[in-house]
Amino acid sequence: MTDLRIAIVGFGKIARDQHVGAIAATSGRNARGRREPQRRAAGAAAFCDHRGIAGKGPPLDAVSLCTPPQVRRAQAAVALAAGKHVMLEKPPGIGVAELDPLIAMAAEAKRTLFATWHSRYAPAVEPAREWLASRRIKSVHISWKEDVRVWHPGQAWIWEPGGLGVFDPGINALSILTRILPQPLFVTAAELAFPANCQAPIAANLTLADISGLQITAEFDFRQTGPQSWDIVVETDQGRMALSGGGRRMSVDGKAIAEAPDQEYRELYRRFVELTATGASDVDLAPLRLVADAFLLGKRTIVEPFMD
Repeated sequence: MTDLRIAIVGFGKIARDQHVGAIAATSGRNARGRREPQRRAAGAAAFCDHRGIAGKGPPLDAVSLCTPPQVRRAQAAVALAAGKHVMLEKPPGIGVAELDPLIAMAAEAKRTLFATWHSRYAPAVEPAREWLASRRIKSVHISWKEDVRVWHPGQAWIWEPGGLGVFDPGINALSILTRILPQPLFVTAAELAFPANCQAPIAANLTLADISGLQITAEFDFRQTGPQSWDIVVETDQGRMALSGGGRRMSVDGKAIAEAPDQEYRELYRRFVELTATGASDVDLAPLRLVADAFLLGKRTIVEPFMD
């Protein structure tokens, strides 16, 4: 197998904490810069923007876009036009419609476009999906609360239009939800709390449903301190199933069923290498659609300013 030469574009916290090690641990790729100093320890090279994609840097087969979502569409278009495979960090963009031209470009160029949802690759997600498939689901509740100062320190883009605010982590919960539940979901109501000095919400409460009338509630909050909460609880006719730790642990009526260390990003790159072998794409926009509808339906309230 010829190694896939991957570059990371946008070398922030997530790229350093997750992508570099995941690339290095994935067979079938070539992380050429990984033995160089950290500022160049990304896939083949670490670029702050897209200028190295189109032949002005080292030879590349693929790019992993870890830049803020507001600029990813343009960068993906440059990469696809240059004949590169493209991985998009989540969320894949700032809107749903802007992904359609990229999907068409990838198909025409026979290149992979991979819109990633890393939380779907948490180790307990597939066991949860399989367990729920044979049960009648009564209700679902999500509690997804974390400290923005810990996970996004100094990242002003997250509070700008398109930055999603609390939906940046909240979309992880929705990506799991749309994977483990058997029917498509839609938003029926939303309450969004916007800091007085920000263009994106710091907290949100959602109500969702499916065509059968299943009731789903979700609480997202970026102001959590102390222990962080990444939990999904599903009441069924055969017990209560809980996913905790962002999908790392599954239990039924308090009994542990599945738990494993986090290897989400390694699984993303394994999948990316697999897709590029044939030029196939994987672009599921269901989580992004739910967030878009939450903004459309959301009742907005103004809360105290956010100071990082």
